[in-house]
Amino acid sequence: MKRIALKIDVDTCRGTLFGVPALIELLQRHEASGTFFFSLGPDHSGREARQLSPNRYYDLVTRLYGLLLPAPDMGACGADHMRQALDAGFEVGIHGWNRVRWEGRVATADNAWTEAEVEQARRRFAAIFGEQAQAHAAPGWRVNRHALRLTQRLGFCYASDCRGNFPFIPVIDGELVLCPQLPTTLPALDELLVTETTSVDQAVERILAESTRIDGDHVFTLRAELEGMKYKAAFEGLLVGWTSRGYQQVALRDLLTSQNIATLPRHTVVFAEVPGRVGRRLVQGRVFLDTE
Repeated sequence: MKRIALKIDVDTCRGTLFGVPALIELLQRHEASGTFFFSLGPDHSGREARQLSPNRYYDLVTRLYGLLLPAPDMGACGADHMRQALDAGFEVGIHGWNRVRWEGRVATADNAWTEAEVEQARRRFAAIFGEQAQAHAAPGWRVNRHALRLTQRLGFCYASDCRGNFPFIPVIDGELVLCPQLPTTLPALDELLVTETTSVDQAVERILAESTRIDGDHVFTLRAELEGMKYKAAFEGLLVGWTSRGYQQVALRDLLTSQNIATLPRHTVVFAEVPGRVGRRLVQGRVFLDTE
């Protein structure tokens, strides 16, 4: 069975309150699964630069949070909607505490700051769900070395912090991190819409084409604020298209069930530009110790 794992990032208060329920209903109707990664602290979307960012699709109120309007606490106002996802049978994980602050600072942050951000998210997650998170997906595919170390030290079963081609064990600056990475393998919808010449329908067709062009399982990242709201119809088109091509839509944890973690390949991770986004992101690199 060919599989598309759906990585659902929940970035904003509005996405939590409206996008999450909409996606739950849509996925259940299509007998699809997925993993919701929740932002658990303040929504500072107003402080995020809008150029080549999903922020440009947000409503006006969201674009003012943390700027001209107080930043709502997503873990407080959206806890019931987060639990709704778990109660409906979906996997849930940590996206971050303060998503905008993380993306802006993590590249140069020290270990103490990085650990404090992750710990705040872990404590809030445990308070909401009554258990520790088993999965982590860094906002914007942005991390530093210590953040990767924490995925191992804190006992995450896996992380989805980077872009790449297939599951692997990451090596950063020569240091092995024994927590599998399940990278995003397909372009995101908003990345394909950065040029005015690309329509939503064309972006959907491009994603479907990429899914079938490259063999193996895939991870597709979507956002509660986009595919759960503004581009809900386009996302439904993807679900229908994948199903017609023989793909099952699953949670990320399902990709590990057919993997022997002990024999996963070890790859370096590097920071590189991703088409359709500003700034460097974590990307799967070459096989570790490959001399060719």
